[in-house]
Amino acid sequence: MAGYKAPGVYVEEISIFPPPVAEVETAVPAFIGYTQTSPGSLRNRPLKIISLLEYEAQFGKARNESITVTLSEAAVNGVYPILSLTEPVLAHYLYYSIRMFFENGGGKCYVVSVGDTASAVALGDGASGLLAGLNAAAREDDPTLIVIPDAVLLDNGAAGTEYATLMRAALAQCATSGDRFAILDVTRAKLAYSTSEISDYRKLLGASNLKYGAAYYPFIKTSLNYVYADSSVTLSQPDEAADADSASGRLNGLALANLNDPAHAGFDPVNYRNIRNQLSRLTVTLPPSGAIAGIYAATDASRGVWKAPANVSLNAVTGPSVNTDSSQQNELNADTNTGKSINAIRSFPGKDTLVRGARTLAGNDNEWRYIPVRRFFNMVEESLKKSTYWAVFEPNDANTWNKVRGMIENYLTQKWREGALAGATAKEAFFVRCGLGATMTAQDILEGRMNVEIGMAAVRPAEFIILKFSHKLQAS
Repeated sequence: MAGYKAPGVYVEEISIFPPPVAEVETAVPAFIGYTQTSPGSLRNRPLKIISLLEYEAQFGKARNESITVTLSEAAVNGVYPILSLTEPVLAHYLYYSIRMFFENGGGKCYVVSVGDTASAVALGDGASGLLAGLNAAAREDDPTLIVIPDAVLLDNGAAGTEYATLMRAALAQCATSGDRFAILDVTRAKLAYSTSEISDYRKLLGASNLKYGAAYYPFIKTSLNYVYADSSVTLSQPDEAADADSASGRLNGLALANLNDPAHAGFDPVNYRNIRNQLSRLTVTLPPSGAIAGIYAATDASRGVWKAPANVSLNAVTGPSVNTDSSQQNELNADTNTGKSINAIRSFPGKDTLVRGARTLAGNDNEWRYIPVRRFFNMVEESLKKSTYWAVFEPNDANTWNKVRGMIENYLTQKWREGALAGATAKEAFFVRCGLGATMTAQDILEGRMNVEIGMAAVRPAEFIILKFSHKLQAS
């Protein structure tokens, strides 16, 4: 209180509004994996980026893939028909997954480089490999999603121990921090639907912290082209007649770069353009986690974190790698044995490729079955945690309790008006309790504890729309 000494008029401003709640961001993924370049200063250190251009400036692109183009020995009007293209087997997925994140509406994210793409994908021991990257992400407060697309390239034998170790560690980190959520890819999901493989995958995830993650099936066929250099494309033009006296075609053994080099004897701009055109049709199949992270970000921005990131189409996707039917999706969505739900990605005629699930891995848990419910609670809990720091060491009395309660009630009232909470009135949508005899005892106050109880009626997605029809008898 000011000590007034001279006569006069003095002005004092009185604060009557409770402190505001600064809401945290909800869709900031931490991508963990191998990058084309991995400077020592950036290895195992989360780096924030906001665009693909910024990523490429720091880490490069993907490594140049080796491709073999087999040409016919005989030309047609000067053009050698292409008999086959060998599709590369990707050794790393991170760059392409980040591209899919931005293609599907992603914005800010963090990249944790655990090594360069000259290295093989490895689990590591906490000081190296993907596990070290996961540990590094734990030290950064901003990320709210964990995405490790390279995880499916780990040891995925019958036991799948390396993948299981990493995914369980990711779920444990999400549970410990309480502010993030893991997006998982189903391993070996590229060829055909297999009930036994789905069952094996569920076993890998264990039984703990399932409400903090969601899995998606299958891999997705994208419209992204492989990263390659003309020098990494080899031309093969074998002797089709298999005649020992006949030589192979004149382009056999050349690199594609030779056809675009006027100084080289194989210079052939016509066939160069034809081969480049065919290579543009060779596209990448990826685990879906990167694209799904983009869907989370786009849905959060347009509708809110309480809207399920489902029944929306995927951009830059030509279809799922495995076409599942309704009976197979039933098996994925609701598992009677373990309760571990897996969200299907399906293609529908005239509707494009859609995300057709919104369940966490805790599919049998009525409280935490749905992704938007878990992520909404994550957002509110973290926002209120950070916004109540001002009350630490404040007097533990009714004035402070009323300020805290008013701050939280104002925030939740706004969320209710936005549609995040169910109820005809704010009273039906949430409650906030704080006070002696309500949430605290005299002993709590003596021990310096201020307990605040918050209950929220979070909206849940309408997963099953049931239309009931019956005959109506003629009335007149």
